[in-house]
Amino acid sequence: MHKDEINRRAIRSFVLRQGRLTKGQEHALTTYWADYGIDYNPNAPITFNEARPTILEIGFGMGASFIEMATAAPNSNFLGIEVHRPGVGACLMAAKAAELTNVKVMCHDAVEVLENMIANNSLAKVQIFFPDPWHKARHNKRRIIQPNFVALLKEKLQLNGILHLATDWQPYAEHMLEVLTAAEGFTNLSEQGNYIPRPDDRPLTKFEKRGQNLGHGVWDLQFIKTV
Repeated sequence: MHKDEINRRAIRSFVLRQGRLTKGQEHALTTYWADYGIDYNPNAPITFNEARPTILEIGFGMGASFIEMATAAPNSNFLGIEVHRPGVGACLMAAKAAELTNVKVMCHDAVEVLENMIANNSLAKVQIFFPDPWHKARHNKRRIIQPNFVALLKEKLQLNGILHLATDWQPYAEHMLEVLTAAEGFTNLSEQGNYIPRPDDRPLTKFEKRGQNLGHGVWDLQFIKTV
């Protein structure tokens, strides 16, 4: 195994918190997983409807925005990956309530899923919204947006595929911009070479609205795979 891969596996960008499942979330995990869930299996690559673009969201939280986007784009495949079971349960509940047919979810480490279950050049878009910023300097190495991870995402994106990031932590936004600007094969879609306004297809979350009312900023970045 390559040294970079060992390091990427050793330092995870998340900490598993058990969290208490509501009865509804537990019921959804038990009942709706067969409809929407994909179990991690490195020997069973994920297959998508190739006639439709596939959008991957990493870390969808409780799934509200993810489901809203999937509902608004019924002609796209949506794959969501989240490690916290309460969020996965909530997402399954919402997908079932909306009677969606274009959504699949996984509860596993996104790095392992990308490495072992997603084909190269298969994704039209990857979106990572408000990942843990790991504020303390000694924890910065845990941030998911790192050169090795961005290189992995590039392998999985199609030519002209989009990587869309968003954060409400300015130092992390600056880190994201630095990493992506240095990444080979990507071009910034910002005319100013930095950040873009929030696109209409990224829903404004309740968390963002509260932050805006308090004067907090949010930074969106979009880079396109050009090589």
